[in-house]
Amino acid sequence: MLYLIISRTRSGLSEDDMKQLADAAKNFYGNIPAGLALTGNWAETNGARTFALLETENPDLLENIQAPFRPFVDMEVISLVNVEGWRDQ
Repeated sequence: MLYLIISRTRSGLSEDDMKQLADAAKNFYGNIPAGLALTGNWAETNGARTFALLETENPDLLENIQAPFRPFVDMEVISLVNVEGWRDQ
């Protein structure tokens, strides 16, 4: 199943908070858990939000990867399905 995670960094974070957030991101990208595929990753041009497209059959993995970011980022998880039949065949 596909999931879109929209992340918004909280305002008012200290320099130390931002360092911890950067460390959490580096750790995630360096250690993406088995069973989870990152299929796309984008940032809004002003940096206010990021968008990650993930694929997994185990939604519990999504909870695990969000935990280190929770003190610094508000996240919205949207489950997605393929849309079929709207295009001419």
